[in-house]
Amino acid sequence: MLTIDDVYKIAELAKIEITKEEAEKFQKELMSIVDYFNVLDEVKEDVEPTFHVLPLKNVFREDVPKEGLSREEVLANAKHKENGYFKGPKIVE
Repeated sequence: MLTIDDVYKIAELAKIEITKEEAEKFQKELMSIVDYFNVLDEVKEDVEPTFHVLPLKNVFREDVPKEGLSREEVLANAKHKENGYFKGPKIVE
């Protein structure tokens, strides 16, 4: 059972000030969280963890190396180029 003193201790550790009404509200909320963990504790340990509801299937194509583009093809549509490279804005003067 989580007491009001426990809630105040948690608030102190979190370095927050709470009112009596907030402490009562947080006590109820924290108890519902603890109750949920108690439900989870009832699960049998031999249950396989479920990360995804459906089995995953890799839908990517096979990665096959091939010849890359030539420098001229890469720079063909570049607005700013110089000496065979992309030209960017000057940042440092």
